[in-house]
Amino acid sequence: MDDRTCISFDRTLETGYPEIDDPHRELFDHLDRLLAASRERRTREEVARMVSFLGDYVVHHFAAEERLMALSDDPEAGPHRAEHARFVREFGALSREFTRDGPSPDFIIRLVNRVTSWLRQHIYRTDRALVEHLKSRC
Repeated sequence: MDDRTCISFDRTLETGYPEIDDPHRELFDHLDRLLAASRERRTREEVARMVSFLGDYVVHHFAAEERLMALSDDPEAGPHRAEHARFVREFGALSREFTRDGPSPDFIIRLVNRVTSWLRQHIYRTDRALVEHLKSRC
């Protein structure tokens, strides 16, 4: 694995809403740590803890976003929650694959690429719409 491979939260992903941006930064940071763990050939157990943490963190972050949607009567809350649910299922399938096959570098790259790609699309499209709704309520 290339030592220069790095995942980072960049300014284009900022929504201007710290309650959403800060957890996104944290997710990208943990994805980068997962890549580093694979690159450094850390133990399966350590990588498993990182994958588990990511899955838990995603669920926790989605719940926080969904509370914001409920509190603000977001009209797009249903479709937004459905996106979250689909991703949780997809991440669950990746986690089961990890449990079955282990932390090969190819798997870790595929997992990180999938999570990063999904997050970017979700932030650009869905989370920005949520932030616009939240700002319109102020």
